[in-house]
Amino acid sequence: MSQWTARRRRGLAAAVASVVGGMLLATPATPAQAQTAEIDLTYRCRGGLVSSTPVQLKATLTVQTALTVGQPLDIRWDIKYADTSRFVSPDYFAAGGRLSATGAVKVTGQQWSGELHSSGAQEQERLRKGDALTLPSLISGAVSTTQPGTFEIVPDRLTLGFIPPASERIVNDDDPAVTYHGEWRDFNDREAHFNDIHNDVHATDKAWQWASFTFTGTGVDFITEQDHRAGVLEFKIDGRPGVPQHADASKDENGNPVTVANRGNHTLWSVRGLPYGEHTLAITNTENKWAIVDGFRVVTEELLDPPSQFRVTCTPMNRPTAIRVVISEGGAGNPSNGPGDGDPSPGASPSNGNGGNGDGNGRPSPNPSNGGQTPNPGTTGSPTPSGSPRPTVTTTVTATATPSVAQVLVTPRGGVQTGEAPAGNAAGAAMLLGSGGLLLTLAVGSGVALARRRAAHANGRAGGGGDEHHAG
Repeated sequence: MSQWTARRRRGLAAAVASVVGGMLLATPATPAQAQTAEIDLTYRCRGGLVSSTPVQLKATLTVQTALTVGQPLDIRWDIKYADTSRFVSPDYFAAGGRLSATGAVKVTGQQWSGELHSSGAQEQERLRKGDALTLPSLISGAVSTTQPGTFEIVPDRLTLGFIPPASERIVNDDDPAVTYHGEWRDFNDREAHFNDIHNDVHATDKAWQWASFTFTGTGVDFITEQDHRAGVLEFKIDGRPGVPQHADASKDENGNPVTVANRGNHTLWSVRGLPYGEHTLAITNTENKWAIVDGFRVVTEELLDPPSQFRVTCTPMNRPTAIRVVISEGGAGNPSNGPGDGDPSPGASPSNGNGGNGDGNGRPSPNPSNGGQTPNPGTTGSPTPSGSPRPTVTTTVTATATPSVAQVLVTPRGGVQTGEAPAGNAAGAAMLLGSGGLLLTLAVGSGVALARRRAAHANGRAGGGGDEHHAG
């Protein structure tokens, strides 16, 4: 195990290419190993998470440049802050917010063009306004390769965004975010059995007095006292009529009058599904009956994508270098007897059970090259270590890709999808090759002896018509 690991690491080191400042240096690896290109780029970022000066990021892009059909084309980005500039939290948030990142590369080929996206996210601790945000350490994306072909990849933009955590919080009636217009009274030190938030409320019994509450989130609840003396209230959200537009705290959820009084902490009206951001709720008393403000519940629902105001776009400061990717049909060591792979003689195969390349009747084949087949080293009758590989078709088809892909797990190097292989058993292959050569020699020798016997037999008959069963 340790020997395989050491050899695999040496193979990986030989396969890595590096692009710095627009220069590409690559060392080919063995056919069974993945060839990799790395590009270092500096990005300048502007947007909602940037304070006064642009933020600079250093991104290292890693791409496999030689794969076989069936292997995933994996694009990986490692991003770090390039200097002391940082993305900052736009507000106060509980733990659980996320900083997401998406790297885009442009892909152009003979029959396909588009973008491949690699994505990742980093969960944040509790944040105060202005706190630095932690970057995702690695973002990755992949597409399957279903056909051989050649195409180019060019790094493009990076986009990042902050996703606030799902949350709820209660805001009391005397919070500075609540503004009262007209004649309102502030009632404090209410009896505990009223169950009011902080034992206080604001109230009015005058028609057309109104209050407004400004909040940030995706929804809000209006909390009041349920009371048979209350009247109808009108609700507007961001200047538009609410749904429903009116609600009455003197009625239950079925519209029936109630007989209770001063039942606090009662949710009368709610809204959900607003775009994340700042909104204003307006509450107007439409009758000369009691309108009571106990408080509000501000809600941020689970978000899948960053709000537009928390998004950042990053562009490369220098023109990136294109990376050429080749998808081949497979290595030369895989036997293939499919149509178009040659025209072997009947019965010929890499291993035919006759001690080498033969025609199935014990006689050696005139051409030990298997008629264009791709033999497996160690199983052919030819002493050549490897047969002639079938040419890779790369002129008319390209790999199939989806322009946008979901986040995928990172495939460990050395796995079945990386193109790397453990070192082969060279001694075993040599022994098999030696055995093949010996079998071929024995077969040829037997053929020569048989030819001599037939020649002697023919000479005997020509000299006097000897017995047909003459041993010669």
